[in-house]
Amino acid sequence: MQVLRNFSLKNHNSFGIDVRAENFISVENPDELRTVLRKSYASEIFILGGGSNMLLTQDITKTVIHIAFKGKKIISETNGDVIIEAQAGENWHEFVLWTLSHDFGGLENLSLIPGNVGTAPIQNIGAYGVELKDSFVSCKAMNIQTLEEKEFDLAACEFDYRNSIFKQGLKGQYIITSVKFRLTRKDHQLHTEYGAINAELEKQKITSPTIRDISNAVISIRRSKLPDPKEIGNSGSFFKNPIVTNSQFEKLKQEHPEIPSYHISETEIKVPAGWLIDKAGFKGYRNGDAGVHKNQALVLVNYGAATGEEILQLSRNIQHAIHQKFGIELEAEVNII
Repeated sequence: MQVLRNFSLKNHNSFGIDVRAENFISVENPDELRTVLRKSYASEIFILGGGSNMLLTQDITKTVIHIAFKGKKIISETNGDVIIEAQAGENWHEFVLWTLSHDFGGLENLSLIPGNVGTAPIQNIGAYGVELKDSFVSCKAMNIQTLEEKEFDLAACEFDYRNSIFKQGLKGQYIITSVKFRLTRKDHQLHTEYGAINAELEKQKITSPTIRDISNAVISIRRSKLPDPKEIGNSGSFFKNPIVTNSQFEKLKQEHPEIPSYHISETEIKVPAGWLIDKAGFKGYRNGDAGVHKNQALVLVNYGAATGEEILQLSRNIQHAIHQKFGIELEAEVNII
């Protein structure tokens, strides 16, 4: 375990923003994490996982602790399902592929989402009709002050749309060290209700899809719409899809009859943020090296040398334009640092 001084975080955030950490330490297990947390220099800390859901706008003067815990194992299994535990530093997509290699179902719709396992519950990641909470059993997390590990079950995490207790009441108090999932071993429940998945399966002439087929379809869709962070810096979806009331939506539909929507309850409707941004004229927009992706308006990108502040200002311009045009407040999905 080594302390690196004035360390560039360019390769540790998916936007590729070149900010520096005054102190950077990578820890590989809970004991190393406890050791770092006990040190006086760690009284002000910044926890870094896969760096996929953040926009860094300044150098980090706090001690950056990189969670690099590795490992995954089967905890228990029955004839119908299995409980898997994955360590926080495991790459999310590689973990999903590992579950599929064992024919474990439940995470296939979440293929190719950037980031690590440990940060997935914080955001309650989701895609194509599935959220992390649907397969979640519990997670272990270390209290930053007491250094004790506690297990949080599904109810304790208070999951909501792209939200959890770790972003709200317990924000900054715990570090997730591992996550348990309950996955199916047979009779997998396939989620193909999103039209893009069905269209991709039809394109591939697949009529009786497996969980691997669903994963491949999702991967194909995401690669066609979303840029690879290794090629163009980005953090995936920058904004949350806004949720409006029925009455708000009816007013929007009168002005924009073609507006797409997804009913999430009897009184609330989700509107695609990407569609709103596209209609406001930002799809493919570029100002210097800060821009909006040409294929997916929900993705803000760094074409090379954009600063975090430049991307943040672009996001604010988009939020203002959407409010002016549609009366909707767009909320950032990424964490602004």
